[in-house]
Formats: sequence, C-alpha cells, structure tokens
Amino acid sequence: MKHFAGTFDITNLDIPEQVLRFYLDSGIEELYPPQVEAIEKGLLDGNNLLAAIPTASGKTLLAELAMLKAISSGGKALYIVPLRALASEKFERFRSFSSINIKSGGVRVGISTGDFESKDERLGFNDIIVATSEKTDSLLRNETSWMQDITTIVVDEVHLLDSANRGPTLEVTLTKLMKLNPGCQIIALSATVGNAYEIADWLKGKLVLSEWRPTRLQEGVYLNGNINFHGSQKRIEARAKDEAVNVVLDTLEEGGQCLVFESSRKNSVSFAKRAGTKVAETLDEPTRKALDELVEGIIENGETEAANELAKCVRNGTAFHHAGLNSAHRRIVEDGFRANKIKVISSTPTLAAGLNLPARRVIIRSYRRYDPNYGMQPIPVLDYKQMAGRAGRPHLDPYGESVLIAKSYNEMTGLFDNYIDADAEDIWSKLGSENALRTHILSTIVNGFATTREGLLEFIEATFFAHQNDTWGIMDVVDECLYFLRNHGMLEGEGTLLPTVLGRLVSTLYIDPLSGAYIVDGLKKAKAENITDMTLLHLICKTPDMRQLYMRSSDYEVINDIIMARSDEFVEIPPRSKEVDYEWFMAEVKTALLVEDWINEKSLDQITKKFNVGEGDVHAFADIAEWLMHATSRLSGLIAPEMSQDISNHVALLEKRIHYGASSDLIELVSIRGIGRVRARKLYDSGLKTVQAIRNSDISTVSELIGPKTARKLFEELAISSGLRPSGSEDGIKSRTMSSLIEREQSTFSDFEK
Repeated sequence: MKHFAGTFDITNLDIPEQVLRFYLDSGIEELYPPQVEAIEKGLLDGNNLLAAIPTASGKTLLAELAMLKAISSGGKALYIVPLRALASEKFERFRSFSSINIKSGGVRVGISTGDFESKDERLGFNDIIVATSEKTDSLLRNETSWMQDITTIVVDEVHLLDSANRGPTLEVTLTKLMKLNPGCQIIALSATVGNAYEIADWLKGKLVLSEWRPTRLQEGVYLNGNINFHGSQKRIEARAKDEAVNVVLDTLEEGGQCLVFESSRKNSVSFAKRAGTKVAETLDEPTRKALDELVEGIIENGETEAANELAKCVRNGTAFHHAGLNSAHRRIVEDGFRANKIKVISSTPTLAAGLNLPARRVIIRSYRRYDPNYGMQPIPVLDYKQMAGRAGRPHLDPYGESVLIAKSYNEMTGLFDNYIDADAEDIWSKLGSENALRTHILSTIVNGFATTREGLLEFIEATFFAHQNDTWGIMDVVDECLYFLRNHGMLEGEGTLLPTVLGRLVSTLYIDPLSGAYIVDGLKKAKAENITDMTLLHLICKTPDMRQLYMRSSDYEVINDIIMARSDEFVEIPPRSKEVDYEWFMAEVKTALLVEDWINEKSLDQITKKFNVGEGDVHAFADIAEWLMHATSRLSGLIAPEMSQDISNHVALLEKRIHYGASSDLIELVSIRGIGRVRARKLYDSGLKTVQAIRNSDISTVSELIGPKTARKLFEELAISSGLRPSGSEDGIKSRTMSSLIEREQSTFSDFEK
C-alpha cells in the first residue's frame, strides 16, 4: 500500500493506465485529503470502507476508483442509491466509462429501478449496475443469478439506515449481500453520520471521517439585517419586506445562486413567487431568453394550474421544487439551475436528499417541520447538515454559505448551539418492529437464507440491529411474525420453515405479507354480482403498501355520504362506533376515489384541485395502484378455484386501466406508443375507435384531432407495428413496465403539506 507523504498526485494510484488517462483527461490530477486517506486505508486493495465526508469532497470518485479497479480484474459492481432520480444521475455519470478500454467493448453500465417481479437477468451483462435499495432487495427475492457475481458494492447515503420506512430494507439487503458474497468489497458513503465508527464496525470496514471540503463552508444565522458567523458579520441591504428575499438578492449581486429550503410545498411556492418579483429585475436579456425556452418546456409538459404557476416563476428566474411536480418539470428546474439560468430554487427538503444541485448560498428559511402528532417540530441536526452541505459549488464558488433565519437573539444563539455547532445524531437500526420484520422474515425464508427459527436468529445476529442491540427481545417479534405468516398460509412446517406457494408469490411480488393477506381475504369474500371498480380499488388502498390521503375536516361529511350511497361496493365496512377504524376506512376510500377519477379520465387539473395534491402525486398514486393491482391479478390466479373468473378478468382489466389512466373502451388506442389518454379520447369520440379504423382513415383527419406532428408519428408507429417497415429493437406498442415502489419518506409523500 502506497503512502502519499503530502502529495495528492493521481498518477501515484494503483489503477489501470486507461482509468488514469480517463481522469487526467477529465481534469482530475490531484486527490483531496479524504480521498488520500481512503486510498491509504485500502480502498484499492479490496478493503471495506465507510467514507463519512462532506458533500462535494469526493465520495463518488472513491466509489468509481474502486469499481473500475475491480472491473479491470474481472469483477462486477453494484451501486445502491435511495432515489430513482439519484439512480438516473449516477447512471448518466457512469455511462461515460464506456470509453475506458479496460475490457472488450469498454465498461458497460445498466440501471434498474422498476418492476419488482423481474429478475432482470439481462443486467448481468453489465459491469456496473445502478439500482435503488428496494430494487436490489427484489432482485435478491427473485434469485437473480448475477447477484452472486458482484465483487464491489457501493451504498450511497448509508445514513438512511436510520429511516423508519427505508432503513430496514437497506439493512436486510446489505446483510443478505454480505452473506451471499462474503468476499465482496463494500463501500458505504454518507455526508452526515453521527456514529460512523459503529456502522464501519458493522461492515467490518475502515473509517474515513473528515470535515474537509474543497469549497469553504461558512454557517451563519441571519438576524436584523445581518448574517452572523463565528467571529464575523455580513450586512445585508434591505430591498424587500421579506428578509430572506434580501439574502437572496445579496447572493445574486455577488454572482451566486440560491437554494431556499421551506417547511411545506405551499411555502416553497409562495416564496418562489415572492422572490421572483425582485429577482426578475436583476436578469439580463440573454438570461431572459434562456428562461423563455424553459417556460415553453414547462407549459408543454404540464396539464395543471401548478404548471402555469411554475412557468410564471421561471420567467422571473426563480422556481419551486417539490415531489408534487411531475418528473418533466423537476428535470427542467434542476437542469435550468445547473445551467445557471434559474437563479433561485425554493424547495422542500426532498432536494437535499442526494441530488447534485449545489449553490453559492443555502437559506434554511424554516428549521421546523410539521408532525401530525406534535405539530411544528425542529428538524434533526442530520437534516440541517444535509441542507447546509449543498452550499458552495466546487471550482465555481470561492466559498459556500448556509444561513438560518432567526427572529430574536435568543433564537439565534439556540440555532448556533443546536445546529451549527452540533453533531449529527447517531444512526439507529429501525428493524426491531413487526411491521419492519414481517416482509423481510418471509423473504429470508423464501430465499433460503434461513430455514429454521434458529437460522432466523443467526441471520438477525448479522444485522446492524443486532450490532447495536441485544437480540433476545427481538425473537418475540420474530415469533409473532412467524405466527402471522403461518396463520395466513404463507409458511408451513415447525422445525423446518417452508414457504407455501402463496408465501413465495407474495415475496416475489414485493408486497407486505399483510397486503397479501388483505388482498386474498378480500378476493375470497367479494361477490361477483356486487363487484365494481371501487370494490377492487378500495381493496388495494386498504393495504399497508398504499399510502392513504390525509382526511381534512371538510372531507368527513363528503366521504361518509359516498360510503353510504355506495355501501354495496365495499367488501366490508367497519362500524362507525369504532371511530379509529372508520376514520382509516374513510381515508382508504378517499384514496380509492382519486385512483377512480384517474381511470375515468378526469383531467389532472381536476384531480389535483379536488384532492389538493400535485401532478406528481397523482402519478405516484397511480404507480403504486398499478403495482398492487398487478399483485392482485397474480394472487387471483393463484386462488382462482375459490373465486369467480369474472373477478379475475375485472382485476386484469383494471391493471391496464390504471397504467394508462383510461376507461376500458380506450385500451386499444392508448396501447399505441405516443398516444396518451387525452389524444386517444379525441380519436375515439370522433369515431376512430380502433387501430384498424385509424389505419383506414386519412392522415389529414387525424391531424386535425391531435396535430400534424403527432399524427405523422402515429402513422409511422402503426406502420412499424404492422410490419410495413422494420422496427429495430422497438415493437411499436407501449410495453407495460411496473413502476418502482414509491420512494417513501424522501419522496412524493414526505412533503405533503399537512
């Protein structure tokens, strides 16, 4: 192992010449100090490693070097991320390795974030596979063969072990991978870990712990016209009533950009509007023209009033960003900010969860978040550090600043004590509850990682939970889970634990066993003569895998009236005397009504206003509903002798309708690539009800309905699908791809305005 004795020269690295040349051509000639420490601790020698170092201090490069070194020796790398957006970002980055000729054809990169019932064996031909932790878990459940060939595992944002929703999946997935590939190198990355030593010890790895940053970070608190830092103060000129807007304008005057973190979606939109009136005055003509191009993209990709609001903000050089936006709008905002066209983004904390969007100054306008049980509560230090870490663009900014907003001197001193000078909280395993364990115990048995109660204990002893806690107490929870799984026909056997056909299917479908139990029980109880779309939609919305909409005070009477009017459509209605159960039931019905509006072709603008959600939320609910209806379809096939064939057919049709957001009469038309439900409805209502009818029509007729450009593409697509000209790798028909499991917590649902 080489020691660097002060030199950070990349040419000293023990890496293939082609890899070295790639980085030199990219302008990387020296390593940062934390990177040097990682090399000295055996990064390139196959040692496990936890790098707990600040944002922009070179974590990704460490992963890249280790992966490329392993690939040059015939290895294969798996890069695990928490978010689909982050997976796409890393995939695009790693695709640039195709020019590195360390093996025939260059380095091949694949990405997998969806379809939880797929083995994705084709991905095994790649050298680097990027996947979310949920997708990695599903690949293990489906016994994908190439998982045993992985030699390097990178875990990005490993601090999410602390997440109640996502942590158990990440923890169990890592435990399985370590058992499946005991000689595999594991590289864990995080900017903020309080007990980094404990995680490194669990991973049997070396620890690189550093606060070094390539761009100096100054953390301060704004109060009464000044940003107060340790030992210094910066005066901010008052140009607007909103003090945070004044801090923004000061940033722009110095040539920087701003990220502003707000406590809710509503506040992020309001601030972007408010700041825009002042920011617009600072824009030059070239920037205005560039922003007009972004505005065109926003309007073209939007169907709701929120799109118009966003367009107005972007025209003024500001934008809001939250998971209620559709994916196209989020991408336009992110790309516009990276290109320095958009000067200010006002965001909920979702933006701090890994996306590469640094700015000169980060303003944390509110350090409190709404908790449904306790009201507004201070955010964890870990969340603050994640947001503050976005300040300072490497190689572009001379420094970065994070600024908290205070209203009094006492509040300012409290912010210094509780955030700026505080350490991030320790990470604690969240595996110890029945809700967390139930699904993972089933998958552990199905995949053969444990076949007895004693084997389960041995498996759990390898988890991070056991590393932090005694395991004697958790076995009571394990026994409760085993009882549940046996009682619902998913496990059999006493000494040896054997999955039933139902248990194996539930595990590979990637649904909570409780969801499987609800669905199977509901299908058996459903009566064909009473079953409607609502019957089946409520059934999937009842499952723990579907996140329910919040019940607002104005909802209770409306939803209750709907329940009374449509009571025959529900398999079971809890008695109103059980207030908690009935309130949950109403939330389930409200969620089912949203999906019902979606498949009945209500416009996105109507749905978002009616349910007070964003366009992105509607698509997210539809994604989960489609996944759960697919699971229902598979489960109905398994229990077919006990139920009506009409119900099975109804479920299969609903799955398609949810995918396309369309009525049953449009399924043939929306199956054509490029023809969504809006265009399909125009064609259908004009008499063009089938593919054959369109083929027999005149292109000018179709052009009047859906536009000449789309009409031309439509006829080209029909020519491909009919075999009139070669299709290449395309089949001409929109293929059904099951969406990823909704990214809980730091996702669409995490920043709902309460």
